[in-house]
Formats: sequence, structure tokens, C-alpha cells
Amino acid sequence: MKNLWVYLGLISLSALGFSSCQQSANGSTNEPSGMQKSVEAFSPGTEWNNYWYSGKAELTSYTLQQSRYGEIHAGTAVNIFVTEDFSKSKHVKLDDPSKAGADKLPVLKMNQSIKFNTGIYPYSIMLSSFQPVDVNQFPHAVKISGTVQEWCGMAYYQLDQRDEKYQVEVRSYFESEGDKELSLPATVQEDALWNMIRIAPANLPTGEQMILPGATYLRLSHKPVEAVKSQLTLQIIDGVQVYTIKMPSLNRELKIRFESAFPYRILGWEDTYPGFDGVSLTTTAVRNKEMIIDYWRTHNNADRVLREQLGLPKDTQ
Repeated sequence: MKNLWVYLGLISLSALGFSSCQQSANGSTNEPSGMQKSVEAFSPGTEWNNYWYSGKAELTSYTLQQSRYGEIHAGTAVNIFVTEDFSKSKHVKLDDPSKAGADKLPVLKMNQSIKFNTGIYPYSIMLSSFQPVDVNQFPHAVKISGTVQEWCGMAYYQLDQRDEKYQVEVRSYFESEGDKELSLPATVQEDALWNMIRIAPANLPTGEQMILPGATYLRLSHKPVEAVKSQLTLQIIDGVQVYTIKMPSLNRELKIRFESAFPYRILGWEDTYPGFDGVSLTTTAVRNKEMIIDYWRTHNNADRVLREQLGLPKDTQ
């Protein structure tokens, strides 16, 4: 097992839409990167608010077939979507939103948890993406973080948007990847597109774009943290919306399938790219079961039955 890379995280909710001028998390304006279509400003309606501000989270399990080391490994994935009040200045969840004033930023958070085994040892991957609901002012996720853990060690990745830049921290137990701090121009983030699908899919960027690849992909493929030229399309196939991201320089294609009607549930995804041997394999995830629940209250032994109801192993994911 060779060098290990990194991951990402960020999630949040409230309103979406791209406009000609955007505002970063600390209030400065910047031009959206690579937007090639005009879209209407997004404003959450009653249906949207009732679903996402119910005080509960949406949990969805997926049957996973993960490519790694030239083989496909069975596993599970869980997407957790929930709205939170975020701090614009500190980039953390607010303890008391009622006292935050103008520092409060409603976001739609996505936590994506992936578990699979390679031989004797397991992989545990966690991605968090925090996308402001007001995508008209905040078209990019303000924070993304992620970890990848396996028996060789652990790696961590964090991206914060400050002004027109992304400040990125990389922490790894490998010498060649080590501890790094990067500053990148703001651009479309792959890891925020999942949130965008759930907020306002009509506002998804299409056409040729510069995109920062997802943290999970960067970690597993050992690619540098940099934006690449990509081609994005959104189409309806057999009644299902399919969002395709092609990254020619990486020989990679990601397809995300989701419902055509609100709440735009994500039905699954396919991620195809070359492994260390140069042979392309496809990771697939297929929607299994869903639960709307305040899961943070279900932490007793008696609550383990809920894992089975969500289609997960009772004792381990």
C-alpha cells in the first residue's frame, strides 16, 4: 500500500442560486468561476423549508462497490444531509445561533461516510461539506473537510474559503505528502455539488468549468490539490436526472443520479478512473434505505436496531 492522501468535508443549507456577483463567507464579493449559464436567484419556498427545517436529518444508505488496488470491494456509504447554523468568521457550527447576529450563516451540511475492507484491513472515509443555503451570495461551500483512516495511518484535509481564496490544509503520515498549506483561487468544488443538487439543481454549473476534484478522489488517487478543466452536463435519462462531470486530464468521469422532483434525493453514483496499475475501474453506489430522524438523540444500545432499519450492519458499518 503506497502513499496515502486526503479527504474533505463540508455541508449546509438554506437557499441556492448563482448570480453575476457573489459574496464570500467574510462578506467580500467575487465573480463565480467558470459559470457559463445565467440562472435565476434561488429562494427557498414553503415545501423546501418544511422539509429541511423540520429539526431532523435525512439519512440514506447505499450499497457500495468501491474500486481500490485493482479490485472492487463491497462496502456501505451513508449520506447525511441536515441544516445547521454556521459561523461566518470561525467556520464552525454555532453553539447559540440566537446570539450570533450577523455571524450566523444557514447551511446545508452533507456528511458522507464510506466503509469498505481491503483484505485484512478496513477503510473509513468521512467527508463534510458546508454549503450556505443562500447560494446567490455564497455560490461555493465555505468549508470542506475530510479524513481517511486505515491501518497504515490517517490523513486529513480541510478547505476554508477566505475572501476569493481557498485556504487548504493537508495532514498526512507519509513523508512525501506531509503537512502542507495551500492557497488556491476560488472555483467550483466537486464536493459542494452534492449539496447543490439538494438545494437548487437547476443552478448546477454546466459546460466547461475549472473544478477542484473531490477530497475522496484526491486522497485515493494521490493527485495534487488543484483545479482541472472539466466538462459538466445535466440531462434526464429515463425520468432520472444525471449530472456528469468529465475530467479528461485525469481520465475520470463521475455520474450522480438524482430524482427530478423535490427533494431531489440522490439515487446513486458512478465514479470511473484509473487505479495505480493504469486500469480504469468504476466505483458504484446504489440507494438502499432512507430515514428522516434526529439521529443525534439515538445513541443508546437499544437504538442499534435503527441501523438495521437503515440497511446497515447492526454493530459496524
